[in-house]
Amino acid sequence: MYIEQRTTRAAGLSRGMASFSAVLLITAVLGHRRGLVDTTAFFWVLGIVALLAAFALLLSGFAFSRLWKFGDRGGHDLTVGALLGLAVLAPFAFIAYQIATLPMLRDISTDVEDPPALTAAMSLRTPAMNRMEPSTAGERALQAQAYPLVAGRRYDLSLDRVLESVNAVLARQGWEIVVPPPAADQAIGEVDIEAVARTFILALPSDVVIRLVDDGDSTFVDMRSASRYGRHDLGDNAERIIGFLTELDQEIAAQAGTATSTTTEQ
Repeated sequence: MYIEQRTTRAAGLSRGMASFSAVLLITAVLGHRRGLVDTTAFFWVLGIVALLAAFALLLSGFAFSRLWKFGDRGGHDLTVGALLGLAVLAPFAFIAYQIATLPMLRDISTDVEDPPALTAAMSLRTPAMNRMEPSTAGERALQAQAYPLVAGRRYDLSLDRVLESVNAVLARQGWEIVVPPPAADQAIGEVDIEAVARTFILALPSDVVIRLVDDGDSTFVDMRSASRYGRHDLGDNAERIIGFLTELDQEIAAQAGTATSTTTEQ
C-alpha cells in the first residue's frame, strides 16, 4: 500500500504572507524616508504589515500541527514563514516594549516652565499632526523622573562664540533648518533656531528649537523637541536633546579649551 503525503496549504500561505509583509515593510519604510508615502498612510501600512506577519505565524503553527499529526509535507515553507513573520514582528515587539517602559510623552524641553517657542512649527503643522499644547503638571513630573539628564546648559562664553559651536553641531545633524540663526557677529540678546529632525530608521518628523540667551558673562542654552505624530515619542525627543547638548559640550570644549559648562537644575 502506498500512502500519498499531502502538502498542507497553510504552509505555503504562511510563507507567501510573511514574504509579502516583509516586502511591504521595506517598501513602506523606504518610500516614507524618500517622502513618497504620507506619514498617516505610513502608519496604516505598518498596521497592515503587523497583521499579515501575525497571520503568517498563525498559519505556520497550524501547518506544523498538520505536519506533526498527519505527516503532511510543507516543513520548509512553514519554517520560512515562521522565521520571516518573527523577523517582521520583532520591531513591533520592541516598540511595544518601549511603550510599556517609557512615559507617554511627545514634547520634551530642557525648560518645562518656560519652554522655547516653536513659532514656525505652529504654521507648519496640519490638522492630522499633534497640536501644540502646553505640557501638564503630570507630564512635567514624568519628564523629570524619566529623563533627568534633559537640562539646559550655561556656558561661560559670549553669545556669538556659543552660536558658532551650535552651528557646527547643527551642520553635522542633517536636520532641515526652518528658522536659521543670524550671523554670529549680529547675534544679540536671544537667538532661536528652529529645525525639523527625523528618526533614524522610520524618518518620523519632530520639530526642534534651540534657544540661546545672552546672560552677561555667560550664555544659556535651552532646547525643545516635539513629535509631529503619535501620542508616544518612544524616548526619541529626550535622546535627541541629550545627544545634541552632549555634542555641544564637546564642541565648545574643543574650540574654546577653557570653556566650562554646568548642567542647570530645573
